[in-house]
This record gives sequence, structure tokens and C-alpha cells, in this order.
Amino acid sequence: MDNFIKQLEKQHSGKKVLLLFLLTNIVYAYMLLVTIPATMEFSNGLQLLDMMPAGYDLEYVNTLFHTLGDTGRQTYLTKQIPVDMIYPLLFGISYAAVLAYFLTKLPKLNPKFLYLCLLPIIAGIADYIENIGIISMLNAYPTVTETAVNITSMFSIIKSSSTTIYFLVLIVVLIILGFRKLKSSSKNF
Repeated sequence: MDNFIKQLEKQHSGKKVLLLFLLTNIVYAYMLLVTIPATMEFSNGLQLLDMMPAGYDLEYVNTLFHTLGDTGRQTYLTKQIPVDMIYPLLFGISYAAVLAYFLTKLPKLNPKFLYLCLLPIIAGIADYIENIGIISMLNAYPTVTETAVNITSMFSIIKSSSTTIYFLVLIVVLIILGFRKLKSSSKNF
């Protein structure tokens, strides 16, 4: 854990951070524009489990999987999930690097604040567990268990909560940096 934080402290290359950020968001855009719509063609407007930040229950999962039908469930398994097995790693690494990059721009930073960079890592791990749960439920359908749904739903909530907290932290850091920039530029006038 401490090695991870030390690596983040050393991360000073804005170009590397930008490249990772762009790569991550290209994959995300591909999911939003291609794989998620391809799967949702079969959902009759129901949200995919990946896209439900507040979680879901057994009744919803059964309704969604029934509505998707065989072709929709196969599309979920073979089109959406494979791309979503790449994205969490990219998200975790690139967004940790983005926050570390901006945190290190703050003067007199308490190094413990770099632990906030673990938030996207936590989100990525939760996303992987969520994906494994979705794969398991898709393969088990129509005999999906309430336990499988509850565990998978819990990791969907952990993923969305840690992602939300991460973006709130990032916004606060950017606001602080913006105020400091304005303050220093107003002294130059």
C-alpha cells in the first residue's frame, strides 16, 4: 500500500496522466456508444445492472434477464462484459494518477491525502467483483439466487459510491487549485 502511494507521489508527468486519461475515456465512450446500447436494444428500456448505482433486487434481475431474452443475455456476456473487464483497471490507474497529479500541485500537502487516490482503485475492484457477479447470474439464469443478487448489488453500490466520492474530492481539489491560481495571478497585477 505504501509503495503504491510512493509511486503516486513520484508521478509528475502530466503527459502520462493525460494519455492514461484519454485511453480510459476512449474505452468508456466505446461502452457508452456501442456495447451498452447494443445490449439495451433487448432490454425494453430496463437499465443494465452495471448502470444502477443504487443497486437492484432479485425481482429486477429476473425481469431484466427475462426481457433481454437469450440473444440479449448473450450480448451482455459477449459484448458489454468483455469491454467492462478492461475498463476498471484503466479507470483505477488513470483516475488515481489524475488525482495524484493535482494533489501534488497543492503546496504543503499532507502525504496522507494521497490515500484518497485509492478511491478509484476501490471502485475498479468493486467493478470487477460486480462483473463477476453479473457473469455468474447470467450463466445461472433462470436459477439466479437472492444471495448472488445481494452480493453483486452490494458491489455495484460500492463501485458507484466510491466513484462519486472520488469525483467530489477531485472537484474540491480543482476548486482549491483554481482559487490559489486566481489569488497568485491577482497579486501579479
